[in-house]
Amino acid sequence: MIDTAEMYGDGKAEELVGEAIKNKKREDLFVVSKVLPKNANRKKLLESLDKSLQRLKINELDLYLLHWKSDIPLAETVAALEEVKKVGKIRAWGVSNFDTVDMEELLALPQGKNCATNQIKYNIIERGVEFDLLPYLQENQITTMAYSPMIKGQWQQLTEEQRVVLLKISDDQEISVGQIMLAWAIRDGSTIAIPKAASPQHIRENVAAATKKLTAEELILIDSVFQAPTKKTDLALW
Repeated sequence: MIDTAEMYGDGKAEELVGEAIKNKKREDLFVVSKVLPKNANRKKLLESLDKSLQRLKINELDLYLLHWKSDIPLAETVAALEEVKKVGKIRAWGVSNFDTVDMEELLALPQGKNCATNQIKYNIIERGVEFDLLPYLQENQITTMAYSPMIKGQWQQLTEEQRVVLLKISDDQEISVGQIMLAWAIRDGSTIAIPKAASPQHIRENVAAATKKLTAEELILIDSVFQAPTKKTDLALW
C-alpha cells in the first residue's frame, strides 16, 4: 500500500510514486491518494482526481480520501466521490482527519455509509481517539488508517519511565522501538498503520512489524506509562 496526496509537494509526490510503480504489477499495489478540501466539489474533485491519476500513471485509485473536512457540503463531496467510483476511476473512498461528530454527519447521509476508512493521527502517545472515535469506527465497520504511528522525532519528549519500558520490550522481543510502535498501533487487528519509509531497509523493518505480537503483559506495561484517554480530547493533527 502506498499513501500519497495531491497536496504533498504540490503533486510532486504523486509524480515520484508514479515513477516508482510504473513497471510494477498493478494488482500487487494498493494506491491511496487524497483530494484537498478546496477541490472537494463536484467539478473540481473530478479534475483533481484526473490530475492525480495522470501523475501516478494509473487508471484507477484503490482508495481516494477527502484530506480534511471543508466548507463544501459533505453531501456534495460524497455525491462526487460516488460519481467517480461509479465510472471506475476509484475503487473506494474515505475521509481523513474526521472526528466523531464529523463521522456522525457523514454517516447520516444516504451514501455516507459507503465510507471505507478514516485516516487519522494515532500513536502510542496520541491516544485520544480511543475514547470515542475508534469505538465509533469499529462499530460502523470503518477501517482506521493510522498516520504518524511512530514517534521517532518525539523520543526526547518521553519520560525516562516511558523510555525504559520501550527499551525493555525491545530487548525482550529483539525488535526495534519502531517495530514496537507499529505492532502496538495495529494490535486490534483492524487498524492499518502507514509509517513513513525512507529506504528499502526501513520498509523491510516496517513490514516485519506486522508479524510482531506484543504480549498481554507488555500491553499492560505500555498502558501503565502511556495512559489511555479518560475524557474526550481534540483530534490530533499533523
